[in-house]
Amino acid sequence: MNKSNLKMKSNDHHIVSHIILILACITIIYPFCVIIGASFQSPADLAEHGYRMIPKEFSLEAYKMIFQTSGQLLNSYKVTLIVTLLGTILATTLTTSYAYVISRPTYRYRKILSFYVFFTMLFNGGLVANYLWLSGTLNLKNTYAVLILPLCVSPWNIIMMKGFMMGLPSSLPEAAKVDGASELKIFTRIVLPCSLPGVATITLFYALGYWNDWYTGMIYIDGNDLVCLQLLLQRIIKDIDFLNSAEAMSTGMNTGKELPTVSARMAMCILAAGPMLLIFPFFQKYFRTGITIGSVKG
Repeated sequence: MNKSNLKMKSNDHHIVSHIILILACITIIYPFCVIIGASFQSPADLAEHGYRMIPKEFSLEAYKMIFQTSGQLLNSYKVTLIVTLLGTILATTLTTSYAYVISRPTYRYRKILSFYVFFTMLFNGGLVANYLWLSGTLNLKNTYAVLILPLCVSPWNIIMMKGFMMGLPSSLPEAAKVDGASELKIFTRIVLPCSLPGVATITLFYALGYWNDWYTGMIYIDGNDLVCLQLLLQRIIKDIDFLNSAEAMSTGMNTGKELPTVSARMAMCILAAGPMLLIFPFFQKYFRTGITIGSVKG
């Protein structure tokens, strides 16, 4: 009787947990479905019925307006993909390398380098100093490098990766050291494979940071050749807001037709977030910890 009661209680707990998770998933998925539906609504439908998952009046005006500049849109996608790919690879390499160095207890300068990382989390040179350094001293303005280098090292990610590597069994690198392995081999063949959850996490963080970055392009990019996707969408939104404004009407720039401002915003959310939503499931499996369980026997 006791065992059966325990099994029934365990099943009840599982049912409650599943219900809570289902409700949590609904609260996350529902707003995104509303965004998709609102992107296909006309301005009149939005004004009369508000946001809807299934539009009463289906319209493609928002997407037509965005894809009027299809050439620039494709170029911005290309720029964003290049920056995200190269930046994520470089940032992950630098972060894991730096974290490995300061996680080694035998390294003489680990405390100094750790303090340097912590110090940069509290203080920085500011916008003016960064602009003068990147555009004047390094002459990186209007280049791919200026979109990649400022974001390629995150102190928070280094500290997080350092903590993950310090949690690995110390006998792993010690045994490899006894067998004659160099620090590079220990790092690439032992520490990194055992740190896949941490590496995947910071890789996703960097990819999201590069993909969603528009502020760097707004400051350091003047022309249209290196305009990233997020910055282009920001410019389109500002143009639509201006054309719907009273100032545009007074100057005769308004066509007399209300442009789908809200629907365009929702459509841009779909275009900007779509690729990242497809990539995220491939990283999710690496977020589970405990990959080193059983790696050291005895």
